[in-house]
Amino acid sequence: MNAIRATPNQLTFLRLCIVPFLVLAILDGHFRTAFGLFILAGITDGLDGLLARVLKQRTILGQYLDPVADKLLLSTLFLVLHHEALISRRVTVLVFARDLGILIVAAILYAGMGMRNFRPSIIGKANTLAQIIALLTVLLSQFYGPEWVLFIRHWSLMATVVLTVLSGFHYAWKVARQLGSPGVAATG
Repeated sequence: MNAIRATPNQLTFLRLCIVPFLVLAILDGHFRTAFGLFILAGITDGLDGLLARVLKQRTILGQYLDPVADKLLLSTLFLVLHHEALISRRVTVLVFARDLGILIVAAILYAGMGMRNFRPSIIGKANTLAQIIALLTVLLSQFYGPEWVLFIRHWSLMATVVLTVLSGFHYAWKVARQLGSPGVAATG
């Protein structure tokens, strides 16, 4: 099967296509639309993984494209919401720097040593969850702001800061440990 035509990869491409419309909705102040588009992007993310397993359509392209689409979506939202003064510079810089750092290190290790094992840790997954909740509540609070939404918004942004730092250090530690193991040179 052509990897580009695989249904999970089509959903990932759809998620990538949603990003500019999501950005425009935020910049135009259409937060209900932005919230809906973010939910749609989340649904495509969940479906692409499920369908890859159920339809047995896991592809090399999908293994690389899916996390890139996720990082692009989340990092772009943090940058745009910071631009609109809805998320602090500290949170945005930490999230963006960590994701950019991981992407650069992964590309270097792949190109230089053929290392391909970059599975997210439990801390990385918790960080992604905190980021998603933070972004959802930031968008939601722009048109629906009861106390519980503001509470979750505040604490999910704090969790994002803590988990971004922890997962960044954990990732660096894992890479350093992998590079120090005897079989690393043989994998390239």
